[in-house]
Amino acid sequence: MAELSQILKQATGVVAARGEGVQLFDEDDRRYLDFTAGIGVTSTGHCHPRVVAAAQEQVGRIIHAQYTTVMHRPLLTLVDRLGEVLPRHLDRMFFANSGSEAIEAALRLTRQATGRPNVIVFHGGFHGRTVAAATMTTSGTKFRSGFSPLMAGVHVSPFPDPGHFGWPVEQATDFALSQLDYVLQTLSTPADTAAFFVEPVLGEGGYVPANERFFAGLRERADAHGILLVVDEVQTGFGRTGKFWGGDHFGSHPDVLVTAKGLASGFPLSAIAASSELMEKAWPGSQGGTYGANAVACAAALATLDVIKDEGLVQNSADRGAQLKQALQLVADKHEQITDVRGLGLMIGNEFRDADGKPDPATATAVQQEAARRGLLLLTCGAWGQVVRFIPALVVSPDEIDEAAGLWSDAVTAVVG
Repeated sequence: MAELSQILKQATGVVAARGEGVQLFDEDDRRYLDFTAGIGVTSTGHCHPRVVAAAQEQVGRIIHAQYTTVMHRPLLTLVDRLGEVLPRHLDRMFFANSGSEAIEAALRLTRQATGRPNVIVFHGGFHGRTVAAATMTTSGTKFRSGFSPLMAGVHVSPFPDPGHFGWPVEQATDFALSQLDYVLQTLSTPADTAAFFVEPVLGEGGYVPANERFFAGLRERADAHGILLVVDEVQTGFGRTGKFWGGDHFGSHPDVLVTAKGLASGFPLSAIAASSELMEKAWPGSQGGTYGANAVACAAALATLDVIKDEGLVQNSADRGAQLKQALQLVADKHEQITDVRGLGLMIGNEFRDADGKPDPATATAVQQEAARRGLLLLTCGAWGQVVRFIPALVVSPDEIDEAAGLWSDAVTAVVG
């Protein structure tokens, strides 16, 4: 009898039967508040009626029209619509299926465009699980171990993480920028450095936001040395942080923007965007793929853009995120094991540490599991798994935020007293 790989580990024991908005129902019709959103994917909630209708209609028209063979209207319309929300200078797009694929496409573009072999990533970043993307990932060894040799040409520089260093944000930022200069001086000379790859908020690395001065420093160094700035918006894009792009909080001004997850409300679709001048430097044949820009996924993405705009979901993310963060901080104030509540919009992490100040993944996992038993689905992240993250769909209501906060408070109390 065939079974799933035993290496796949589920964060909860739920077998989902149906979903509506931020609610999931199991096969016994028990209701759960889903504050995982499929790891930040179902931006408009489970089975938003407009997304469902768009996908159903497209399935009846054409499902697969391979876009280096023939074009299809959902793709062409999606390009136009993304042009309305992307930074104006990013006017050319390439589509793939996953964040990892899009990161690798961005890597290939930046190396080909610059003729330089190296890239610099920032410690704690997550960029994917394929070989190149995993090489660029430093949020945990589990993503990059056991299949060496990894790809050459990747160098790592510190991210300004105040909690990790135990410093104020200004000091952490000074350190991160000075160490980047040191990397450029000692490991990857600017003449060999094609790009910086960075997340506006560390995702798997623990939900740590960057800051405006850090991004200004990246942009300054990129401009000074002809290095390209690639902003990985796979998890932070499409309103997740309370602005359409996570980098909008910091004036990131990317040369390449990578997006996926919330782009199509659960359908597999990713993209990179760059200027026409940069994109034309890619080598012929370097962009393609069998399933990229699938017609049904593109139709779902168009409906997602409509829902985000018409229902004001970027502002709702900001408003509900502020409500959620305040409620989570009230819980943290009562429990010394929660040492930080941080994040932007509806992307919030709760960090657990023990009495010695060390990361406490055991307690984080125990609380996450207790919350699931009480009907609130959450995930962990961070290098040790010491952070419990809240990433509900952008359609979440004030009442659902209050309900989730109550369940969280009860779960924390049940575990730590």
